[in-house]
Amino acid sequence: MTRLSVNINKIATLRNSRGGKIPSVKEAAIKCQEFGAQGITVHPRPDERHITRHDVYEIKPLIYTEFNIEGYPSEDFLKMVTEVKPHQVTLVPDSHDQLTSDHGWDTWKHMSFLKEVIARLQESGIRTSIFVDPDVAAIEGAAEIKTDRIELYTEPYASLYPIERNKAIEPFIEAAKTAQKLGLGVNAGHDLSLENLNFLYKNIPNLEEVSIGHALIADALYLGLETTIRKYLDCLK
Repeated sequence: MTRLSVNINKIATLRNSRGGKIPSVKEAAIKCQEFGAQGITVHPRPDERHITRHDVYEIKPLIYTEFNIEGYPSEDFLKMVTEVKPHQVTLVPDSHDQLTSDHGWDTWKHMSFLKEVIARLQESGIRTSIFVDPDVAAIEGAAEIKTDRIELYTEPYASLYPIERNKAIEPFIEAAKTAQKLGLGVNAGHDLSLENLNFLYKNIPNLEEVSIGHALIADALYLGLETTIRKYLDCLK
């Protein structure tokens, strides 16, 4: 089964645009799970422009599925996640002011740093995932680092999908096969949508998890959150 983890950052973005507590990040986490999502993802950034550190601590007790926290492994981030102890931490190579994640780790260049971070997280009982491009060398580096999983950065797939879906999926199939051969679990995320999710799912066997936020929350504006989550779950069948 491929798990659907809903990234609720955009709920916090909308709340922060007005101030106050509406819409409620806590209620969103509760409802997403109630409507069938098998996980909740957040990506707290240093400027707290959407999910805040306070949100992370506040929603942890409400999550009975899986909690995935994404972020760059700064000392502040690592302190937070080792206190909160989510089920999974996904490490991304974002700069502090980056609008959204747009590339994976150079796992060989940053190997020493990532090995130290991964060991620290695993010692705290946290499953680890590294955000990577669909690149065999980067995945081989991830295996050397001894992460538990990789998360394939799927924006290139999503961009090419409307034009040539078979070409779009090819590097991701190869990447997933390489990862699984090396004993790594495979997650995927970024720009996945109702349009392109099922094709990815059908072509990547043993996909562990997809993390989806922007498109899912946008769809929910038109369809409602419950209907939208069910439609995304249908894509994983």
